[in-house]
Amino acid sequence: MKISILTVCPELFDSFLHSHEVRRAAERSGAEVEVVDIREFSPGSFRHIDDSPCGGGRGMVLRCQPVVDAIEAVKGKKTGPDAAAVRTILLSPAGSLYDQKKARELADVDHLILVCGHYEGFDARIYPYADELVSVGDYILTGGELPAMMIADSVLRLLEGNLKEGGAGEESFENGLLEYPQYTQPAEFRGAKVPEVLRSGNHEEIRKWRLKMSLKETLERRPELLEGRKLTEEEEKLLEELKNK
Repeated sequence: MKISILTVCPELFDSFLHSHEVRRAAERSGAEVEVVDIREFSPGSFRHIDDSPCGGGRGMVLRCQPVVDAIEAVKGKKTGPDAAAVRTILLSPAGSLYDQKKARELADVDHLILVCGHYEGFDARIYPYADELVSVGDYILTGGELPAMMIADSVLRLLEGNLKEGGAGEESFENGLLEYPQYTQPAEFRGAKVPEVLRSGNHEEIRKWRLKMSLKETLERRPELLEGRKLTEEEEKLLEELKNK
C-alpha cells in the first residue's frame, strides 16, 4: 500500500514520519508513506497557492491549479482496474465522519491520497478530482494535517503484519461496542484489585465478563452506539441485566 499526503505544510509531518510506531507499521506491512508539498506545483517564484474568495469574505481559499496538478501528478495515469485501486480524499469539515469502518475500508486500497485542506478550505472546483470528502469530527482545525496523520495511523496499523491475528476484533468500535476494561500486574494497587474472573483461568467466563463489560462501558459512555445495533441473544440478556441493576 502507498499513502500520499498532499499538504502546504510538509514540515508538520517530520516527527510523524520518523516516529517509531509509524516507521515500524510501514516496515512490517511494506507500506510507503510520502508527503507531497502542494506549493511545488504552483508556478512562479512566490508559489501562490491561495487567493481571496470570489464574492468577498474572510480568509483565503486554496486555488484549483496547484491542488489539482498535485493530485494528478501523484495519482499518475492509472486506468481500468488500477484506477479503482486509488482513493483520493479531501480532508474537510464538510465531509462524512471518519470511523473505524472507514479505516478498514481504506486499508484495502492500494494507493490512498489524502489532500489536506487549509485556510478557508478548497476552491469547490477541486471536489470533482477527489472520490470523497472526509471529516474527523465536528470542529474546525487550522488545516487537514492532523486529520491526515490520524487517518494514516489508523490505516497503517490495520495492514497485515501489524496486529496479531484476531487482535483488532476486540478493540473499541470494531464490533460496534467500546472495548472492555484492561488490567495488568500487580493484582492489587492501592486497594483496587484486578477482577477475580480475569485471574481464574476460565476462558469462557472471561469471555462472558469481557462482553458484559463492553456492553456496560458502551451503555454508560457511548449509548448512541447501541441504537440500531443488532444484538445477539446473549448480548440482549447481558444488557438487560445491566439495565436492571
